[in-house]
Amino acid sequence: MEDHNQISALQKHVMFFDRNNDGVIYPSETFEGFRAIGAGLALSSVAAFFINVGLSRKTRPGQPFSFHFPIEVKNIKLAKHTSDSGVYDKEGRFVSEKFEEIFAKHALTQRQALTADELQKFMKSNREPKDYAGWLAGYTEWKILHYLCKDEHGMLHKDTIRAAFDGSLFQKMAEEKASKKKNSTIHV
Repeated sequence: MEDHNQISALQKHVMFFDRNNDGVIYPSETFEGFRAIGAGLALSSVAAFFINVGLSRKTRPGQPFSFHFPIEVKNIKLAKHTSDSGVYDKEGRFVSEKFEEIFAKHALTQRQALTADELQKFMKSNREPKDYAGWLAGYTEWKILHYLCKDEHGMLHKDTIRAAFDGSLFQKMAEEKASKKKNSTIHV
């Protein structure tokens, strides 16, 4: 894999799921990554299938179809979907103005978090006409993030969303899950 300082924010976002750090993410690695961050068996299985099937061909231009559905991390920018927030540019770089715009326009209850309703309005504001695949991709990403990361009041916090975009969230979630598991084993 490339030098960590030379890679884009979008590459960092997906690198957690490259469990063996070889630059390629297979469905089994996507599944393992989702399990590591606390997703259940069903969500992890469905996510692994749809993510890898949906992104594999896009990240492997000019290469033959593979039933292994590998995703090449170096080409993840090619899998950017339409009807998105614009927080990643075409090269996969983080665009802080677009990130801040999410909260300036949609975080009305709390300036540093989004409610489920605010998140829904935000997603609708990104929709391009008749872009059903882009709508579905955006909806799925944001709903999974909200489901896994909302607080006890149903709020999705700005620092959590930022960590999802910069790639640090998943490692933090995995460490927290592992720590809870270790602590529950000690107390048994």
